[in-house]
Amino acid sequence: MRQFAVIGLGRFGSSVAKTLASKGYQVLAIDLSEHITQNIADEVTQAVCLDGTDEKSLRAVGIENVDVAIVGTGTNLEASILITLNLKEIGIKEIVCKAVNEDHKKVLEKIGATKVIQPEKEMGIRVANTLISTSVIEHIELSNESSIVELIPPKDFIGKSLREIDVRVKFGVNVIAVKRKIPSASKKEEEEIVNVAPKAEDIIQKGDVLVVLGPNDSIEKLKKQH
Repeated sequence: MRQFAVIGLGRFGSSVAKTLASKGYQVLAIDLSEHITQNIADEVTQAVCLDGTDEKSLRAVGIENVDVAIVGTGTNLEASILITLNLKEIGIKEIVCKAVNEDHKKVLEKIGATKVIQPEKEMGIRVANTLISTSVIEHIELSNESSIVELIPPKDFIGKSLREIDVRVKFGVNVIAVKRKIPSASKKEEEEIVNVAPKAEDIIQKGDVLVVLGPNDSIEKLKKQH
């Protein structure tokens, strides 16, 4: 099982560390604040208060043993860059960094970050895309050309099989999953099931959510069916 280190435990870093730990992964959480590391200590494998810009300190806690390091330090650009350089020097193969703007992103990529994300920008894009169309529940851009979208099926899709609606031929997209709510065992509330890789004969029901993958222009055509 892969081991992770998260350096910088602000809202982003803490969320990543806690989520990874909740899924059973070993997580080394690092921050300059003793108060922050103490608060997260019970939720991760190990929480350490140290300066991530100090290579010797990182080596002292065995960071070279992790498979992936996440740099959650964003607002302090100098610290973010120095931490990334240290991780590269130590030999961490996968380094994921948070960036606050495009220039910051470019610098991190040039010095060895294997992946750079801009949480605020990406969330803004997702929210904007869901607001554009009332049929869209979630919109995740994979690139400038393609996306994964969760959307409510048009009325004329209801009661038909995936073969009959044939979105691959008509719109150039693929239905990669179908989400459906069913009564729970207690019957007091509903639980969601996800049919991954649905078959051509599967029937679309009212209340279903289609998870669609395809080019952005093709997805836009599908949205207009509502």
